[in-house]
Amino acid sequence: MLSEADHQKIAAAVGAAEARTTGEIVCILAREVSNYREVPLAWAIAVALIAPPLALLTGAPAEALTPRDWSASAAPAATLTRALEAYGLLQVVLFTVVAGLASIPRVRRLLTPAPLKRHRVHRAALQQFLATGLHLSPGRTGVVIFASQQDRRVELLADDAIHAAVGDKTWNAAIAAMQDGMQKGRPAQGYIRAVELCGEALAAHFPSQGPHENTISDRLLEI
Repeated sequence: MLSEADHQKIAAAVGAAEARTTGEIVCILAREVSNYREVPLAWAIAVALIAPPLALLTGAPAEALTPRDWSASAAPAATLTRALEAYGLLQVVLFTVVAGLASIPRVRRLLTPAPLKRHRVHRAALQQFLATGLHLSPGRTGVVIFASQQDRRVELLADDAIHAAVGDKTWNAAIAAMQDGMQKGRPAQGYIRAVELCGEALAAHFPSQGPHENTISDRLLEI
């Protein structure tokens, strides 16, 4: 997703930031954190259940739900049975069509609720934070800068010690820098600026105590 030159620039920014602190900064870029399989199904079920009765309530004639070549002189019970069969068939058709359309990646992304994306991106960022082992470091000063390209969301996780010392202002500024870079199609610049802001905060509260022991790679991780 990023060029080798972008990777080198981000790694250099992380290295420069970590040289002034005992903390660790990890940058991660995901293409998409979930396939959201439930989204097409949810939309298909909703449309199949709601559209037919809504059409009737808004004035669509009941005859529109039944084939036109049926005999109008059929007995009432037979007519009702056929109408119910047609109603069920219409629901099946709507479900199939909507599920198919909503399964198209671009359409699915548009139909996925923002709270669901936020939850999945946060969960993915937390999983990566734990996978790096930052939470096990003695200083508890690790920071993960996580972005999901297709979800168009950014997540920043800071370990307990650094979060308590810095507060939300710096993290919000770093997230804003990331979002700006992603929106402008310049993710590397967004990462570099976010790293600089996080590095300044780490250096202010947890300054270097000698040569930095680089336990985690400075390169951005693409997943």
